[in-house]
Amino acid sequence: MPAQDDGGTARRAPAKAGSAAGDARDALREAILAGEYLPGERLVEAQLSERFEASRFNVRIALQDLAGEGLVEIQRNRGAQVRKVSLDEAIEITEVRMVLEGLVAARAAERATAEQATELDEIGLLMRRAVTAGEYRRYSDLNHRLHALIRSIAGHRTADGIIETLRGQLVRHQFMLSLLPGRPQVSLPQHEAVIAAIRARDPKAAEDAMREHIASVIEALRSIEALG
Repeated sequence: MPAQDDGGTARRAPAKAGSAAGDARDALREAILAGEYLPGERLVEAQLSERFEASRFNVRIALQDLAGEGLVEIQRNRGAQVRKVSLDEAIEITEVRMVLEGLVAARAAERATAEQATELDEIGLLMRRAVTAGEYRRYSDLNHRLHALIRSIAGHRTADGIIETLRGQLVRHQFMLSLLPGRPQVSLPQHEAVIAAIRARDPKAAEDAMREHIASVIEALRSIEALG
């Protein structure tokens, strides 16, 4: 029996990971997050079917799943496209992330092993070297790696899934942030403060440091809005 939404309307359950539709969904999600499909770009089923070696039926299911995640927009008689997220919405999404990532950082401080703390230190060192060398693309990659490691340490699957979905909706705006002059120099000490708090096994300090970092992301987004 199909699942139903709150209004009693029948809806299809999301494709399970590992199924043909799930594989197509995951591959397309990764391509969108990597910037291979831009906001507003049409997602043509026939082309996706060929690229991901999936049937049109499974591609259609994958698109519906990604629409549920907010990455794709499906319009009647116009097909699917990568969803555009306005700057105002990006700020709201980041405000939600601030709460969730603060929670995750606090939990990571409670659970981090000595080995994991060392790995955090190593990423922090690589981030500092990247900023010193002006390798900002490298810094951006390490930034993502650091946040992913903190979520892994925390082991909060619900928060992790929500954060990943929200992050996926902010790809274009994250790219804009990476181009802001001086942004890495601002965020580096914030990341180092988060690492230090987790190493010190101080949940409150870790949450405060992470919230301060995400708050600065919101401030940076607002500066982009002002410039626009």
